[in-house]
Amino acid sequence: MSRKSTPFRPPAAKVPAVRKPASPQRRPAHVVESVDDVEDVDAFDNDEAVAQRKAPAAAGERLQKLLAQSGLGGRREMDAWIAEGRVQVNGQPATVGQRVLPGDRVKVNGRLVNLHGATRAPQVLLYHKPEGEIVSRSDPAGRPNVFSNLPRVRGGKWIAVGRLDFNTSGLLLFTTSGALANALMHPRNEMIREYAVRVLGPLDDEAKEQLKKGVELEDGPAALASIEEAGGEGANQWYRVTIFEGRNREVRRLFEAVGRTVSRLIRVRYGPFYLPPRLKRGQSLQVDDKDVEKLVKSLGAEAEGPTRNVGQKVRGGRPGGKAAPRSRGQARSQGLGAAPRRSGEPGKTRPKAKKPI
Repeated sequence: MSRKSTPFRPPAAKVPAVRKPASPQRRPAHVVESVDDVEDVDAFDNDEAVAQRKAPAAAGERLQKLLAQSGLGGRREMDAWIAEGRVQVNGQPATVGQRVLPGDRVKVNGRLVNLHGATRAPQVLLYHKPEGEIVSRSDPAGRPNVFSNLPRVRGGKWIAVGRLDFNTSGLLLFTTSGALANALMHPRNEMIREYAVRVLGPLDDEAKEQLKKGVELEDGPAALASIEEAGGEGANQWYRVTIFEGRNREVRRLFEAVGRTVSRLIRVRYGPFYLPPRLKRGQSLQVDDKDVEKLVKSLGAEAEGPTRNVGQKVRGGRPGGKAAPRSRGQARSQGLGAAPRRSGEPGKTRPKAKKPI
């Protein structure tokens, strides 16, 4: 849908108020970058030389937390890896809930991994998902996935914050931090989701009230937090709606419950982040480090994970991983500042992307 045909444009968003972390920072274990990036160290590794020890109940960090914080996946996925015997600590099979101490040696699938990724500041990426892409790295049907359009991240991987179904477009968040992803998705933080919804036929006042009051779906009651008319012509009527949950196809099912079919669904907001007007379909934009830090602090200790001390930079962080604009005029028109010099010309670096929040 072209920008002109969009019935509304999102206002500028504000980052939630900063509040101090609920708990003091602790030193993480000395052990992870992505398993795909680590070296095979079996030639010189000697787990027997490492003292066999078990961290006290109140000491160290939980293993699955460190693995998730490093960007290898979510905590549930890390729990599954541990239960399947894919993770070892000091040469012994790891257990779910196990804590690790500085100096412990952690292996995943037989390879030593370095938990330095758990000490790095998380990165957040905004992605304009087009229709026809799935939010998964593998699909038996071979459909395109959102991860193929994302810039490479060194020492970890992008974790999707929630999902959008195959036929839904709009804002999708990614982060390198499992703790931050969990905090952004947890119901208690009440991250608002806002959608532009096009339905066939207008809704009467009774149907609107029913959607706000709540309807019974197959997986439990659900309701819209708000609904506003946003224009439209003929049978196609647009509405702006908000919800605080992220159940599968929830917005579509809510409208179906009152006898209306959703013909177009676009997410324009997730929490404090709005879909940038200039971000085209299939492109991504990295959030400024300062804004990420404010977000983490506003969510409290659950989003912070282990102590962080160095930044984690992304390769090719320009939207869609595409090359920089060739001219200063093109760069200014995209809101990216002056264009950088081509590779091989010293003294210049890429400009930072415009702040999305």
